[in-house]
Amino acid sequence: MKAFTPDSSIASDVIPSANYGDRNKGRLPDMILLHYTGMPDVEGAIAQLCTPGTDVSAHYIVLEDGRIVQCVPEAKRAWHAGVSYWAGEEDINSCSIGIEIVNRGHDWGYPDFPLRQIAAVIALCRGIMLRRDIPSHRVLAHSDVAPARKKDPGEKFPWHSLANSGVGHWVQPAPIVRGDSLKLGAISDGVANMQAAFARYGYGIPTSGKFDGATMEVVAAFQRHFRPARVDGVADHSTMATLHALLSSLPAEATNVAKS
Repeated sequence: MKAFTPDSSIASDVIPSANYGDRNKGRLPDMILLHYTGMPDVEGAIAQLCTPGTDVSAHYIVLEDGRIVQCVPEAKRAWHAGVSYWAGEEDINSCSIGIEIVNRGHDWGYPDFPLRQIAAVIALCRGIMLRRDIPSHRVLAHSDVAPARKKDPGEKFPWHSLANSGVGHWVQPAPIVRGDSLKLGAISDGVANMQAAFARYGYGIPTSGKFDGATMEVVAAFQRHFRPARVDGVADHSTMATLHALLSSLPAEATNVAKS
């Protein structure tokens, strides 16, 4: 790709990626998907996202010092989500704008996200949401749309800080208390109801009534985003109360989409 004018006024550099295409059926983006780079250094991450043949890319990279690099124009389809699903959507790349946040990730020590970096992510997301009319509940984690494969940006990512600035859907997590819970191996109508609630929010989960490995991965992904104090894949009272509070605070049209 040749150099292009950045879509965001706060992008400091353009490093064009060779890895992109057209959005399918002229789809306009109505989702922001946040990732971490998950590599030991920023140079390797940029090379991975921009070099021909790697088959991965993102629209933006946010560096640890807060600088923002754009690699793919927002109008184009970047290759960042992989096999994924959310609220009836299976081609997440065509409906989303992908933002890679430089962080070594779980396999390389998983450091905290610097405040300057988070401030830049917030500013970037707010601009995209305004330009693209993206609702807060459509700002998601890679782990939300691909819970079996991905953990990013992970439980250290400060979603509450983003929500305080109008980016993302959030409620105060319900406190963790002792009590009944649903966990791996359980089979019951209660499990089916729990799976249906996660599906209403948007997660790709069948209502089988069996708490299998895939269900555990969805619960853990939800916890990484919305109840990060404990990520164990167990549907305890705190997890389910937080989920139902989120469902109650969704716009009616969003709940209808998730039900379909």
